[in-house]
Amino acid sequence: MKKFRIGIIGAGGIAKARHIPVFLKMKEKVTLSAVQDLNESRAREVAEEYGIEHVFSDYRDMFLEVDAVAICTPNKFHAEITIAALEAGVHVLCEKPMAISAVECEAMIASSKKSGKVLAIAYHYRFKKESQAAKRAIEKGEIGESIVTRIQALRRRKVPNWGVFTNKELQGGGSLIDYGCHLLDLSLWLMEDVKPVDVVGKTYNRLSKQPNQVNEWGSFDHETFEVDDHVTSYITFDNGASLLFECSWSANIKSDAEHVSISGVDGGINVFPLELYHAKDGMLVNRTEQTILGEDNPWVSQAENFIAACLGEAALVVKPEDALKVTKIIEAIYRSSETGEKVPL
Repeated sequence: MKKFRIGIIGAGGIAKARHIPVFLKMKEKVTLSAVQDLNESRAREVAEEYGIEHVFSDYRDMFLEVDAVAICTPNKFHAEITIAALEAGVHVLCEKPMAISAVECEAMIASSKKSGKVLAIAYHYRFKKESQAAKRAIEKGEIGESIVTRIQALRRRKVPNWGVFTNKELQGGGSLIDYGCHLLDLSLWLMEDVKPVDVVGKTYNRLSKQPNQVNEWGSFDHETFEVDDHVTSYITFDNGASLLFECSWSANIKSDAEHVSISGVDGGINVFPLELYHAKDGMLVNRTEQTILGEDNPWVSQAENFIAACLGEAALVVKPEDALKVTKIIEAIYRSSETGEKVPL
């Protein structure tokens, strides 16, 4: 049987750390056949390192050699490349966030529908073992209807000092669009079929604009820092539920924190670590799950789901319409911070 041919667009850190190694593990079904980068010498280095046959400097030239692509470029180029690939009849796995704006996201979805090709967005937190187990528990009715959700995606002093993470034009934002978006997407998925109604948000970057930075991930230029390093938000939904959200690259806190919890009508759940909370039979009952079976690499599970969807064997876990909802909320948080007002959705 002919193997499914994958191409990598953008030969930087995310491609080498996650997508290339994962697709190489899927040799029974997949051939990693091409890599593209505007810096052709970097693309050639990556091709030689991983045994990839074809090298391109223009991604359009790649489309005849592949069945699907993984887009690993700065956020600014996600929409443009995705639409070009879909129009060429190529399936797309696009790194998160889906795009910088909701308008771009909608154009991507329209192109996917018109072409009939799969468009997946790499929100890999849905594929973590704890997330999958939490989803199963919620679908079984363990917590009932969600009331209050709390998210913390906090790093104490870990501003990325590589790539273009702090370039607003290329990335569209900082800690929110890079890190917080993962847990925001995960929470919306766990809350199930809720529609956001309005958003109040506030963004900060005062810490990262100070001289003499202490940063665990190395030095960066505080004078050119132009994105958010700390964000807070309050989101309400059509069923009366609410979500308290905070993320950071840089905050004066004791330690990093990654926290997603939902308080529901019939119980509560915390995802990292996975715990369930109930009040019944005259008791307050806490269940801490010690062993969760399943794939322990979310990027492998994500890639397997993408390939299965392309082959018509499974439904996407992360649908582009879900990713659009995340981008709309991110836009609203930024707009609310700029205007100082609540933003309706």
